[in-house]
Amino acid sequence: MPAIAPSELAHRLGSGLLSFPVTHFTDELAFDEAAYRENIARLAKYDVAGLFAAGGTGEFFSLTPDEVGRVVRAAVQSAPERTPVLAPAGHGTAQAVAFAQDAEAAGADGVLLFPPYLTEASSAGLVAHVRAVCAATSLGVVIYSRANAVYSADAVAELADACPNLIGFKDGVGDLENITRIHSRLGDRLVYIGGLPTAETFALPYLELGVTTYSSAIFNFLPEFALSFYAAVRAGDRARVRRLLDEVVLPYTAIRDRSPGYAVSIVKAGLGLTGHPAGPVRPPLTDLDEQERALLSDVVAASRALVP
Repeated sequence: MPAIAPSELAHRLGSGLLSFPVTHFTDELAFDEAAYRENIARLAKYDVAGLFAAGGTGEFFSLTPDEVGRVVRAAVQSAPERTPVLAPAGHGTAQAVAFAQDAEAAGADGVLLFPPYLTEASSAGLVAHVRAVCAATSLGVVIYSRANAVYSADAVAELADACPNLIGFKDGVGDLENITRIHSRLGDRLVYIGGLPTAETFALPYLELGVTTYSSAIFNFLPEFALSFYAAVRAGDRARVRRLLDEVVLPYTAIRDRSPGYAVSIVKAGLGLTGHPAGPVRPPLTDLDEQERALLSDVVAASRALVP
């Protein structure tokens, strides 16, 4: 099947909840492709607007380039035709270009461009980085603004003008003024995606800024809850959102904040608790301990009481 056209991909991504599946590992920390394929098929039964293979929650930073290609191909082959699959690109510019080109060869529908690895860059350097990746593929590209790659409104406007296949801006910073400036200048030219961990915490105020969707890590192991939460956000049901935050999301983030890297580890723990084990995380991340798993089990129970 040909890839979805960038403009159509942007429309689809902005129309619903986004899923960032974990990458399954064996106990020996090898990629467990069979389990990953099974999980992608399971998640794809739900009404999501896109799957981001081997993304942040998918431990992109810990995968070799060959493994990224295997994960992306497994996702493309396991997801139904109606569900767009986006692949990651990152590290230095040359490597990011190679990732983007391989994503297109693998049959992905788009690319999520992560920050460059372990280097600071000027705004002009970031613009050159994104332009090189966009020029290397016909796929729609979403830039991820976070860490050492924070894009100003001027930079995003320049890129939107220069790169027709730049379709989205994912925010992992939380600078509301910058998002407001970008949306004011570009309007519907881009799709705006919430990317702060845990995205549900910020979903309602972000919606007011034109950020119509977000990437839900919780969806991995509580898909019904994640979709119910998203529906409440889009309906403007503030009372419902507040209750779901108070009883599930905020207790969840309290566990997540116990250790650096737990934004990924807690998701894999949740999959194990709900009968869909995904294996351990790779170093330098660490898994939750037994006490933390017990606390997370209480969160899972609370979510099921609210969303059976």
